[in-house]
Amino acid sequence: MPAAAVRKGNGRTGRVRGRGERGPLASAGLHAGLLLAAVTAVFPPLWLLVTSFKPKSDAFTTSLVENFTFANYDHVLNDTHFLTWFGNSVLIVLVTTFLGVFISATTGYAVSRFRFPGMRPLMWTLLITQMFPMAILIVPLYNLMAQLGLLNQPVGLIITYLTIAVPFCAWMMKGFFDTIPVAIDESGRVDGLNPFGTFWRLILPLAKPGIAVTGFYSFVTAWAEVAYASAFMTGEENLTLAGGLQTFVNQYTNDWGSMTAAAVIIAVPAMIVFGFAQRHLVAGLTAGATKS
Repeated sequence: MPAAAVRKGNGRTGRVRGRGERGPLASAGLHAGLLLAAVTAVFPPLWLLVTSFKPKSDAFTTSLVENFTFANYDHVLNDTHFLTWFGNSVLIVLVTTFLGVFISATTGYAVSRFRFPGMRPLMWTLLITQMFPMAILIVPLYNLMAQLGLLNQPVGLIITYLTIAVPFCAWMMKGFFDTIPVAIDESGRVDGLNPFGTFWRLILPLAKPGIAVTGFYSFVTAWAEVAYASAFMTGEENLTLAGGLQTFVNQYTNDWGSMTAAAVIIAVPAMIVFGFAQRHLVAGLTAGATKS
């Protein structure tokens, strides 16, 4: 029966709704739920931004900004080691992102295109490492870094973050490379390219969405991680931004104004990176999920 068919009976007429078509009440409920979810998601960062412009004495008031001030930002930038923390984080993030993308892309391509002894155990190892919560790994990784003399060293954090980012990203890149026809590799070999040349010149330019997801995941892992940064780095001159935030609110002090101002500044680079990568994120995640 057509969706627009008219039903008659008991003196009433009405249009029969098609399959998947929502009624007025269902549509209103759906939009109300989406609006509630949007408000719930937006309210915390919005209130964080509002609090950062309040004087310290008004940090816990429920009113909007009555005495607008930049004092919190001035204190964070000029009276703390924030710029040192920022530099430490940028160094660690850049190296982690570069190595994470390179290792994940080459690993994913090798597993996607070649068959070699130990390939399946390698992929299972990468998968199993994702099953352990980060809290369980802090103590063994701390002991390992202590034995290698890598505590309070950026190299120690970089290696740690790579152990988090690379397994997931390698699996995702493997699934993405599976979607690229093997005929492209064969055409590269016909033209005289070796396997790495084929990967670098022909395959990698086609993998921009997957590279964007890998780079963004590696960036977020190193930029926003707190547990390892706090455990492995001590002394204010060695902290990253995530560890430095804890110096504002702890058992000795509660400087919520500086805490919110620093959090807003930290969020800006992440927003910029997301803005550049977002058009590739959905395509990359979808491609990596459908074939792996």
